Amino acid sequence: MSLFVSDFIQASAVRAPEAEALVYGERRLTYAELAREVETWSQALLAHGIGAGERVAVYLEKRAETVAALFGAADAGAVFVPVNPLLKAEQVAYILADCGVRILVTSAERLAALAPALAGCASLHTVIVTGQATAAALPPGVRLVPAAELPLAAPPRQRHRRIDADVAAILYTSGSTGQPKGVVLSHRNLVTGARSVAAYLHNRADDRILSVLPLSFDYGLSQLTTAFLSGACVVLINYLLPRDIVRAVARERITGLAAVPPLWIQLSQLEWPEAGTLRYLTNSGGAMPRTALSALRRLLPQAEIYLMYGLTEAFRSTYLPPSELERRPDSIGRAIPNAEVMVVRPDGSPCDPDEPGELVHRGALVALGYWNDPARTAERFRPAPGGEAGLPLPEIAVWSGDTVRMDAEGFLYWVGRSDDMIKVSGYRVSPTEVEEVIYGAGGVLEAAAVGLSHPTLGQAIAVVAVPLPDASISADSLTAACRRALPGYMVPATIVIRHDSLPRNPNGKIDRKLLQAELAVPQLKKQA
Repeated sequence: MSLFVSDFIQASAVRAPEAEALVYGERRLTYAELAREVETWSQALLAHGIGAGERVAVYLEKRAETVAALFGAADAGAVFVPVNPLLKAEQVAYILADCGVRILVTSAERLAALAPALAGCASLHTVIVTGQATAAALPPGVRLVPAAELPLAAPPRQRHRRIDADVAAILYTSGSTGQPKGVVLSHRNLVTGARSVAAYLHNRADDRILSVLPLSFDYGLSQLTTAFLSGACVVLINYLLPRDIVRAVARERITGLAAVPPLWIQLSQLEWPEAGTLRYLTNSGGAMPRTALSALRRLLPQAEIYLMYGLTEAFRSTYLPPSELERRPDSIGRAIPNAEVMVVRPDGSPCDPDEPGELVHRGALVALGYWNDPARTAERFRPAPGGEAGLPLPEIAVWSGDTVRMDAEGFLYWVGRSDDMIKVSGYRVSPTEVEEVIYGAGGVLEAAAVGLSHPTLGQAIAVVAVPLPDASISADSLTAACRRALPGYMVPATIVIRHDSLPRNPNGKIDRKLLQAELAVPQLKKQA
């Protein structure tokens, strides 16, 4: 039985060594070949002095070397830190310094931009460069190693001893406000999460999963862990346009596809081949608008759709079985296998049916906290509600900060993030509820509602909407739709029509904080 996340590839290589495991462009690796690549990276990291539990950062776009380096670090007994390839040099350097990265894996092109920012990374001693290595002005004491020269020790070096409670990975959440937080995940977290997700998605060895999301995002990393556990094939893609995804699905006979709502909105506007191979679609990272959901069901009738909710601090929390989609299209479902999800009031007491409260997740998927940040860890990781009074050490759960409600049958419904909720004249307004009305008015490709400071209301609701191609919408028509469907306090005070895409954070979600800041500037001038 696999105890460590790196065991997945080795076990699948034993079961089916010639089965296709990983595709990147023209390169196709069987499980036997991928297992050898992982072994090469594991031995190379050990040869270059990686210690038990020390951090290895991988700052690359999705490619075969990225996957092999991540799993090779775990195999060696080190901790992998996947760094989002969209991040800039200062953001990357902050992550490297924050978790004391010892070895960095990157490309020559990325290193050229990053090198000047590495001076503050005191723990860094080795940079492994893929592709054509060129001279870089690295800090004193940091050595440059071409990936092509990675050694395989003879005899092999001994891996560091591990147990499943040891740290396997640190995933940094996007820092739209302040610096990013490093969520610390154990092997147990990753292995349990993969088994749970693979079970309810019914993953199997003949699945072909398209890896669209960043591997630094827990949702994106999950595509790898569930596939390798199941012996399925992962196809890596660094797409430029949503249409590239549609082409890749057809070309590679993809059966599983995961995305976040902004991307699903774009994909729902495209033409898809009639004879499709997709077996399932998954959504997480926010509520999927009903208009996009309906379009996907029409375009891809053979694909089952799983609406899910997850948070990096617990990897994944809920899913809605496709059989419930017709009756509960707005639900995020029930707890995934081997997890319990509760909805509680601020004092920890359970909410009544349909009473909004905070989602609290308990179980084996709960992360170990935030790296190097005891204060924020204490805020989010707290004793589980209703714990056994006789336990000398309380069980720690994740208090998500997200507001949900649970119906009488135990199905959960997303209301909003506590820090995204808009407070108008004492009322708490969910952005999602306003956005659903905007989408329902028709002609809208994507929309976001945010709160802006207001001298008398506390906050006023502002909406930014992007029209569909050739659609004719106006702020007045959308305001009228809101007046018909919403109580007065929920009607946006401002609606802006925008003809370019809404800003995204590195994980592909709409960056509400940036949007809020952009809207606040003209608002402040107006009030002045």
